[in-house]
Amino acid sequence: MSAIEIRNINKNYGDLKALQNVSLNIGEGEFFGLLGPNGAGKTTLISIIAGLARADSGDVRILGHDVIDDFQAARKNLGVVPQELVFDPFFTVRETLRLQSGYFGLNKNDDWIDEVMHNLDLSDKANVNMRALSGGMKRRVLVALALVHKPPVIVLDEPTAGVDVELRQTLWQFIGRLNQEKHTIVLTTHYLEEAQTWCNRIAMLQRGEIVALDTTEALIKRVSESQLVLKLAENRLPESLKPLIVTQDTIEASHIWTLRINQYDEIEKILQILRENSVTVSDIQLKQADLEDVFVQIMNTRNR
Repeated sequence: MSAIEIRNINKNYGDLKALQNVSLNIGEGEFFGLLGPNGAGKTTLISIIAGLARADSGDVRILGHDVIDDFQAARKNLGVVPQELVFDPFFTVRETLRLQSGYFGLNKNDDWIDEVMHNLDLSDKANVNMRALSGGMKRRVLVALALVHKPPVIVLDEPTAGVDVELRQTLWQFIGRLNQEKHTIVLTTHYLEEAQTWCNRIAMLQRGEIVALDTTEALIKRVSESQLVLKLAENRLPESLKPLIVTQDTIEASHIWTLRINQYDEIEKILQILRENSVTVSDIQLKQADLEDVFVQIMNTRNR
């Protein structure tokens, strides 16, 4: 069974096609990334998954439960961390989490609430009023609210936007643990290094359409080239290698050349050419493509 099954979702706002025939199957226990530029349709799709918006056509199921026809079971299996800071200013942190527990019929949930607060470093703020918290602390409470009923499927919509390094580390340690315990995680983020580190598979949205869907490793290998950084003792590069130049720089009498490569076996050919031309290599470094390179290439290609 899929943790989240999305079939042929379409959503329009007047003339704006927010989502166009979006279909996805996210497996149980998967750490899945949903990426795209602003306005790509990510938050609209999450709103439909969470039951906050209705699609014009298509359907969504959470662990087999339709988000419209079987909404109670679907909501019970889902926890969503929203992008916006939404909170009730009249309650303390503990009261807020207890109230959220009550929505799911959990009357005696203090042990789990204590564990969630501990893992998100909120224990010393348990009795502090929500309006007195900093923005980063409020973000932590939003994460706690999404987890308070132990949902098997967790959606994180920009969970680390505008927060400090400490929260990021704390959050990812806890989320990573939940994923190891077979919770399904869906992440949207503009911090692509987070997606590359944590996500097994990634879908990229642009203008409401899925423009890429694959494992993170396959996307990086398929779409973007790597770079070979050479530090040369002299400012001389053989003519046959000049078409590969990406950048050239001189730092403290060392000449740095960055060359584009598509396959690893090209490295030996480059070194052979340097040897044949008596060019001395002081240092060599392979710079592999990352998810940001892939993202930029895909989006630029689609914009042409």
